[in-house]
Amino acid sequence: MSFEIPESTKFWLNFLHPVMMWVLLAIAFYATYLGFQWQRTRTAEGDEKKELLKGRFNIRHHQFGSLLLAVMVIGTLSGMAVTYINNGKLFVGPHLLAGLGMTGMIAVSAALTPFMQKGKDWARYTHIAINFVLLGLFSWQAVTGMQIVQRILNPT
Repeated sequence: MSFEIPESTKFWLNFLHPVMMWVLLAIAFYATYLGFQWQRTRTAEGDEKKELLKGRFNIRHHQFGSLLLAVMVIGTLSGMAVTYINNGKLFVGPHLLAGLGMTGMIAVSAALTPFMQKGKDWARYTHIAINFVLLGLFSWQAVTGMQIVQRILNPT
């Protein structure tokens, strides 16, 4: 027994991944902002530190980072699944390879959390470096992803 997805549903599935990823890109920039605020809090002193602590930037950064990890893994898998459903194959190219690399990078970045909590500066610097590369790749992915969406909307 096989299950056939209606063509209209297949078409609209094409937009699940891009919409999810654009929302995720915004969340990534917000998580970056929270990380910077937490860094400011860690290095502040006196009244400035007391005021910054009220923002609970460390907790919010951790929460949004966890959300980012979960949605990126789901988004990566769903993008691949929809591509396979609609085409019977994956298109191995820069967009797919960069996306898979980003998914691995965010997992490594998140895995550094216990080391950062123990005050390991090497883990913090590695976490920051990975995330800057990740943001750069993510921004590039947004552009290449929109090119793919345009090809879906305007097949030649």
